[in-house]
Amino acid sequence: MSEDAARQGQAEAAGGTHFTVAFQGNPGAYGEIAALHALGSAGVPHAGVTTRGYPTFHEVARAVETGGADYGVLPVENSLMGAIHQSIDLLSETDLHVAGEVVVRVTHCLMALPGVRLEEVRRVVSQQPALDQCTGLIRNHGLQPVAAHDTAGSAKDLAARGARDEAAIASERAAELYGLEILAREIEDEPFNYTRFMLLSRGEPAPSDAPHKTSLVFAVRHTPGFLVETLAELRGLNLSRIESRPRRDRAWSYLIYVDIEGSARDPQVAQALAGVLRKASYAKIIGSYPRALETVGEAG
Repeated sequence: MSEDAARQGQAEAAGGTHFTVAFQGNPGAYGEIAALHALGSAGVPHAGVTTRGYPTFHEVARAVETGGADYGVLPVENSLMGAIHQSIDLLSETDLHVAGEVVVRVTHCLMALPGVRLEEVRRVVSQQPALDQCTGLIRNHGLQPVAAHDTAGSAKDLAARGARDEAAIASERAAELYGLEILAREIEDEPFNYTRFMLLSRGEPAPSDAPHKTSLVFAVRHTPGFLVETLAELRGLNLSRIESRPRRDRAWSYLIYVDIEGSARDPQVAQALAGVLRKASYAKIIGSYPRALETVGEAG
């Protein structure tokens, strides 16, 4: 029996519902780890999960839009590297809803073919951000970094090529899936390495009493003081993130992305959102959804 079929059988036996969650990358990617935990973080009870990888963020969103997947996860922010702009731009363009969020503790491992010793390794392959986050180990062992499309993909390719002078940087799950041995764990330069993912769905999340977060994108007229006036509508609220991004359809014009702690159904938040909608030349509520209260992969 396949792993997907086993999960579905377990969910059905428990009286739950089975869902497919799309992610970008190969099995073993941090996106797949987020996909495996995202429904629980969003408050969906008794859900069995099948994960399905896609090459790009756009294909993840498209799979959800067309019914190829029930949900999808997109990374929007890393605690070390900042915002993941391709995902954020996609959220402003899609009609999908944000149903929740999940935060994954990124723990990088150095892995190689079985029997390979660290002294034999000459090159290390991974996605560029992962290489950038592990510069200490790479420098200390004199390894040549080689950029690849994604972390788990580098582990998969290494296992297929059988190169005994190479290692890959990826998750522990990737090493297990592709039969590689871990040479070193927790090799990232900084321990506070977290990636935040948003869970996308075709429908709005069901109302709940869980602590919420509301994400908003808007643009204002290029008039002195107008941005400050628009942001003043949010006074009294806790903004967990605010960022400007160039608009892709207009030169020297910007979109403002804001994360607000609170639900769009809360009177104070609803009043503030109405004020922004009145003043903005363009505005879209990306989602109002249960916020992550736990971190996937956190020790302890």
